[in-house]
Amino acid sequence: MARYAACGLIAVLLAGTTATTTATAQTTIRTPAQPEMVLGKAGYYEAPAVNVLVFSNWYDGLFADSKISGVEIIQQGTRTATNGDVRLSSTPGQWDAIGRLVERKVDTATGAITVTLEYPDYNWRYQIRSERRDGAVAVSVILDAPVPAALAGKAGFNLEFLPTAYFHHSYMADGRTGTFPLYPADAMTATPERNAASGRNEGPGAEPTAIAQGTRFVLAPEDPARRVTITSTAPVQLFDGRNQAQNGWFVLRSILPNGRTGKVLEWTIQPNSVPGWLRPPVIAHSQLGYTPTGAKVATIELDRNDRRTLPARLLRIGEDGRMTPVKTAPAKRWGDYLRYNYLQLDFSAVRDPGLYVIEYGETRTAPFRIAADAYAGAWHPTLDVYFPVAMDHMFVNEGNRVWHGDAHRDDARQAPVDHEHIDLYAQGPTTDTRFKPGDHIPGLAVGGWFDAGDFDIRTQSQYQVVRSLVDTWERWRPTRDTTSVDWTRRRTELHVPDGTPDLLQQIRHGALQLIAQFDAVGHAIHGIVEPDVAQYTHLGDASTKTDGLIYDPMLKIGEEKNGRSGTPDDRWAFTTKASALNYGSIAALAATSRALKEMDPALSTKALGIATKIWAEEQSHAPDLYQHGNTTGGPLDAERFSAAVELLRTTRDPRYATAVQSLWPAMEKTFMFNPRDAVAAIPVMPASYRDGMIPAVRAFAAAATKNATASPFGVPITTGGWAGSGTVLSTALNAYVLHKAFPEIMPADPVFRGLEFLVGHHPGSDISFVSGVGTQSKEVAYGNNRADFSFIAGGVVPGVLVIKPDFPENHEDWPFFWGENEYVIPEGAMWIELVHAVQDLQAAPAG
Repeated sequence: MARYAACGLIAVLLAGTTATTTATAQTTIRTPAQPEMVLGKAGYYEAPAVNVLVFSNWYDGLFADSKISGVEIIQQGTRTATNGDVRLSSTPGQWDAIGRLVERKVDTATGAITVTLEYPDYNWRYQIRSERRDGAVAVSVILDAPVPAALAGKAGFNLEFLPTAYFHHSYMADGRTGTFPLYPADAMTATPERNAASGRNEGPGAEPTAIAQGTRFVLAPEDPARRVTITSTAPVQLFDGRNQAQNGWFVLRSILPNGRTGKVLEWTIQPNSVPGWLRPPVIAHSQLGYTPTGAKVATIELDRNDRRTLPARLLRIGEDGRMTPVKTAPAKRWGDYLRYNYLQLDFSAVRDPGLYVIEYGETRTAPFRIAADAYAGAWHPTLDVYFPVAMDHMFVNEGNRVWHGDAHRDDARQAPVDHEHIDLYAQGPTTDTRFKPGDHIPGLAVGGWFDAGDFDIRTQSQYQVVRSLVDTWERWRPTRDTTSVDWTRRRTELHVPDGTPDLLQQIRHGALQLIAQFDAVGHAIHGIVEPDVAQYTHLGDASTKTDGLIYDPMLKIGEEKNGRSGTPDDRWAFTTKASALNYGSIAALAATSRALKEMDPALSTKALGIATKIWAEEQSHAPDLYQHGNTTGGPLDAERFSAAVELLRTTRDPRYATAVQSLWPAMEKTFMFNPRDAVAAIPVMPASYRDGMIPAVRAFAAAATKNATASPFGVPITTGGWAGSGTVLSTALNAYVLHKAFPEIMPADPVFRGLEFLVGHHPGSDISFVSGVGTQSKEVAYGNNRADFSFIAGGVVPGVLVIKPDFPENHEDWPFFWGENEYVIPEGAMWIELVHAVQDLQAAPAG
């Protein structure tokens, strides 16, 4: 959708001008005056269609740099710049050092924002101060102490610009012109020290050289919607960060001077405000469509300055392409949410099957269906494509395309002790195994899925997925078979049936990795992850990450002998004992033993044997409480409860019933987060157990009712650094199991709202967050093929990230926002489950 019409642009350019003119023989072009910035109630600077945020958000706690903090620019509806802060390199990467926020002060009287930050390793603090100035924002770096000697020539103020916002655009630097490159191809400067930091010994690293330099930059002078003017008291250089990594941005940077204190640098930042610009309406709706008898509500999201009163119309599409209006009640105003105004069009009364679109003014949706089988098959891409592609330790082929070779044949080496690693992995003071740091641990190169857009095996994700897939199997028994899996040949073929239900094959694949961990070291491990950042950031075929040969320290790097290698590229296994991981894993294995009883009786028996043995061992000693990041399991009581429930369901042993009952008081306190385990135990517990749950169920239902009115979308929308599709999925599935067990208390509505949110009924856009599902879905996502600006069918992305305080965002043009666009396997499994749940409630075939 165009940002503005051509005729509207001409009117915009001629409106509201200053006396400054540029004359030619035929035309006179006037430079529009810029409206004054104001510091609004939300705590950021505002002008029509333009915002400048100053540390309204802080860097994501999971990683140093999530591209959601510092000085940021939102211009004509798009966040085009971020990370305005003091950084230590010209194009810092995801894992490079970043300042720590100490304090943020807002002076509403003067309109100034002062932020104090520090680099603790250098015992150095600095301030970023912003204030309004003549339709712009002046940003200063203020020092109480000079730049430390170790940072001289390294510390500089950076501001990063989204590449896709400036592709096909130009820039000017002190009047000298250039165009932004579509693909990076700049001269580089060798930096051997970066190679040493990577630990890969693959030759020297490199830093990009500047594309341009000046004290006055104008970005996109030809495009009013993207024009930004920056003037500086010190030279500014322009870099292309994509020369170092595909997720790099265009960076403007000024080096801080040495030996000075006080105001050492000032930039004046002026994003162009297009007069009269209005964000085009968004018609949020289900890209899958609706069933004839189901509720049908579309939500129209409007610019807060859009005062127009326009009709909202439902149109039926005929075979000849004719659009016939269908009578509905008028759209009603819902109110304000985040930064937008909302209307809602309820067309639930329309039941005739067919193809439809919704129109509001000049905005029209893609076609959607009203059909009894509207949701049928919505889970197929996830099971048919996404999960097979995510299979580790397998060669995965689809027709003429190889997704990846047999990856990680060399798994895995024992991680070093007392070591905090990347991606929230850490090893405690001992290995808790018979292996020494660096030793190869045999038996781990089997099963499991790539956890996310990267290639590690995170155990907590593995057992969550296995349990979710088992739930789907036991409730609905989907026998769909489109994938051939041969574990002997370690080969997976997409779209080739082999006579075994695909769901059972995926359950088996996940269980193989969990079982391998117990066989190898006797307990569940945190996971298996790359040994260094250089390998972790690998994109493309996973089998090319390592040489597939077990590391032999007696060989030289690059030397291969007798099936072993001197290259230390094998992934590391983090093995510090954590009882929470043990319980979570044996819950999955107990469930697996039921699902695979007919398909693989031997593995079923082994899985149950491990589960019962490890449960008994855990009861014999105090729990191992090691915790780090998000790789060591959930809350201990919750994981123990899940293990007791699954063991009870599998064995009917009264010992596990006693454990369930004794743990229930703790679970009741956190019932909002884990009702599914509690409900799963009902059929194998006394009637008094169900009766005791009723107060907690009523509280859950009341909270669901409150959530339904908190936003126009009727679901809980999170505001952390990772967007909330997972929360929406889990909330909908919780509502489903509670409705099935307590229909007199818990309504089914939240289940449908959850599905519709995932497929388009959400803030910011109307795109489906499940790639390949719905008429318009995520086609640019953070999978392991993200460098190709592509997707993996069936993958579920995190979705709407709320850039605090009020900007909902999901980029379809830039895949590298992991908090918005990264596929993770638990969400895929929950999506399969949720589609079945909705079909069950609709009493339609499961597809």
